[in-house]
Amino acid sequence: MKALILAAGSRARSEHAPWVLEDLGERPIIEYVVDLALQAVTSDDLIIVIGKEDAAIREYLGSAYQYVVQDEQLGTGHAVLQAQPYLEDYTGSLLILYGDTPLFRRSSILGLINRHGQKQAALSLLTAASAIDMPYDRISRDPSGCIVDVVGASEKGGEEQLAELNIGAYVVETSKLWPALHEVVLANPGNDIPFTTCIRHLLHERCAVTSYQVLDNDEALGIDTPDDLEQAGLILKKRQLRPRRIEEHNIIRFGTGGWRALIGEGFTLDNVRRLCQALANDIIRQNREADGVLIGYDRRFLGDVAAQSAAEVFAGNNIAVQLLTEDAPTPLVTYVTAEQNLAYGLVFTASHNPPQWNGLKVFASDGSLPLDEQTREIENEANELDSVDVVKVELDIALQGGMMRWVDYTNAYVDAVEAQIDMQAIREAGLSVLLDPMFGVGQITLQTILTEARCRVTAIHERHDPLFGGRSPAPDPTALTTLINSMREGEYDLGLAMDGDADRIAIVDSNGVFIPTNELLLLLYYYLHQVRGQQGGVSGAITRNLATTHLLDRLAAHFGETCYETPVGFKHLAASMKEHDVLLAGESSGGLSIRGHILGKDGIFACALVVEMLARTRRSIADMLSDIYAITGRLVSRELNLPATPDMKVHVPRNLAATSPTEVAGYPVQRVSHLDGTKFYLENDNWLLLRFSGTEPLLRIFVEADTEQKVDELLAWAQDIIRI
Repeated sequence: MKALILAAGSRARSEHAPWVLEDLGERPIIEYVVDLALQAVTSDDLIIVIGKEDAAIREYLGSAYQYVVQDEQLGTGHAVLQAQPYLEDYTGSLLILYGDTPLFRRSSILGLINRHGQKQAALSLLTAASAIDMPYDRISRDPSGCIVDVVGASEKGGEEQLAELNIGAYVVETSKLWPALHEVVLANPGNDIPFTTCIRHLLHERCAVTSYQVLDNDEALGIDTPDDLEQAGLILKKRQLRPRRIEEHNIIRFGTGGWRALIGEGFTLDNVRRLCQALANDIIRQNREADGVLIGYDRRFLGDVAAQSAAEVFAGNNIAVQLLTEDAPTPLVTYVTAEQNLAYGLVFTASHNPPQWNGLKVFASDGSLPLDEQTREIENEANELDSVDVVKVELDIALQGGMMRWVDYTNAYVDAVEAQIDMQAIREAGLSVLLDPMFGVGQITLQTILTEARCRVTAIHERHDPLFGGRSPAPDPTALTTLINSMREGEYDLGLAMDGDADRIAIVDSNGVFIPTNELLLLLYYYLHQVRGQQGGVSGAITRNLATTHLLDRLAAHFGETCYETPVGFKHLAASMKEHDVLLAGESSGGLSIRGHILGKDGIFACALVVEMLARTRRSIADMLSDIYAITGRLVSRELNLPATPDMKVHVPRNLAATSPTEVAGYPVQRVSHLDGTKFYLENDNWLLLRFSGTEPLLRIFVEADTEQKVDELLAWAQDIIRI
C-alpha cells in the first residue's frame, strides 16, 4: 500500500505559515495526519502534496517522505493527480488523507483499509452519521444499501435530518483512480476538480464503492478556522482523559513494585518465560547459577502455573530452583532470599491490584527490590527475546535431574518474625484480634504467630478465592467494611488486615475506627523510639516516600533526628534504609519495615508489631495519637485517584512543566520537585503531589494541608491543571 496526504492550498487560512503547521495540542496538525498514514505504510511509501509556497511543510517534516508540488490550486482531485508520475509503476491500493483532518482514530483508518480489502472494492471512503449541519458531501444509497451517489454539501435540500457524511479519507485502487481522474479533467478543462467528482465517475462506471463508518463523530471535524482548532484541542484532551483498557502489546514493563499486567493481555505464560530467561541470563553472566532462585506465588489466577513455568526456565538454564509447595506471603520469599543469599527471589503476585491482574516481584540477594537501572536492563533484554530463545525443561525432568526441589519455609519465616517481637508481652496482655487477610495469603503465618502469643484470633475472608470476593485486595476503608463493622459490633481489641500478598497492612481500633497508614507510621515511630528505646542511625531515623505525611518530619525533628524523602516504591525506601541505617521506613499505602528485619515491606511483621505496641503500652490508639499530635500538631491528608491513559502521561507533565506556578490555589509555592511526578511544597509542611501510579493505570493526587477547606482548594486546582 501507498499513502497520499493532501496538504496544499492551506496558506490562505493563515497569514504566516501553512495552516497545517498550526499547533494542535503539543504538535502541528500535519503530524497527526502523518502518524495516521504511518499506521498503514512506511515513510518510503508516503507522498505529501504541498503548494508551491509551502516549503515550510517540507522543512518541518524532513526528508523521510516524498513531496509533490501542486502549482495551481484546482481542487483535491487535481491534487491527487499530481502524484501520478511518482506512482506510474505502482498498481495497488492508495490511502488518501487530508492534511487538515487529524482527528481520525487509528481504528477507523485500519477499519477502512481492512474493509476495502475484504470487499475487493475499487474505492472505499470513511463516513459518519450525523444530524449536525457540517460542510461535507452526503452519501446516497439505494434500497439495498449500495452507495449510488455522493451529493455535495451545497446540493442538499429540505429539512435537516440524520445524514451519512463523506468525511474525507479514502482507499482507492490506482488502476481505477488514474483513468477516472483523467476522464474528469477532460470533461472539465480549466475547472476545479474536487475528489467527489472522481467518486461519482467511479459510481457511474459501476465500480464497487464501499464505506466504513466511524463511531465517534468527533473524528469528522476538519480544521479550517481558529475556532475549529480550539474545538479540536478540546476533543484531544477529552480523549486523553478518557479511561480505557490498557493494551500491552506483549511488552514487559516494571513499575514501582515489579511487573504487573492484565491476565491474558500482558500477563501470559509466554511473557513469563521470556522474563525469566532474561533473569536467567543475568544470573549466568554473574556466575551465580549455584546460588539459585526461590519461586513463590500468591492466590491469584495462574500464579501456581506461572511459578512452575518459571521453574522450568531456570532449571533449563542449569540454575538451582527452589519452588514453594503452596501459596505464600511475599515477605516470606523476601526473608529467605536474603537469609540464603540467593541470586533472586521471585513471587508471582499483583499485590493489591484487582483480580484480573497478575505479575512478578523480583528480589535481589539482600531481599530488596532491584532499582530502576537494573530492572530496565532486564525488561529490555526480555522484550528482545522470542519464545525460541527460551531454554526450558519439563518440571518432572528438572525434579528428576536434581535441578529443582519443592520447599516450605513457613516455620522458618514465622520464627524470624517472632524473634523480632516481644511475644511474652503479648501473651501477658491476652488480646482479642479480628483478622482480615482479604482472601490472600497472610492468614496462616500471622494467625500462627498470634496464636503462639496466646491471642484470641478470629479470621474472616480467609478462604482461597482468586477473585478476592469480587474486589481489589487493597486494605483501604472501602474494602474493609466487614472488618470495620465487625469491630464495632464485637468485643475485639484490634482489627488487622493485609493485602493479597501480605506485604501491606491496615488496622482498625477497638471502636471500629480505621487508622490511616500515615497515623500508623507516626504511632510506630513514636513507639519504637519512646517505648522500645530504639533510635535512628548516625545519619537519620526514618525514611518515607514523597506521598507520605510530613508529620513524620516534625516528629523526627522533635527527637533530634532526620527524616528522608524518596520516590514512591519500596525499592527506594530499602536503598535509603541501607544508606542511612534508618530505624523505620514506611509509605502511606501501607508498607513498612524496621531496621534489623527484611529490606522489604512486611504486613505480617507490621501486624505483629502493632499487637506488641498495644500489649506493652496498655493504651488505646486514640490516647497515643493524642500524645503524638500534642508534639506535631495536625495536618489533613487526602488522596484522589483518577483513571489514567497513556496520553495523559504525556500531556499532564507537560501542562505542569509549562505552568511552573509561584502559587497553588492562592498559596505560595516554596519549591517544586520532579523527583517522582510533580510535588509542590507549600508553607507549614503543606504540599500537593501529582504522580502516575507505577502499578495501576491511575493518576494519583495527594494533598496534605492545615484544614479540610485548604485540601479541597488544592485538589480543585490540581484537577483543573491536568485539563489545561
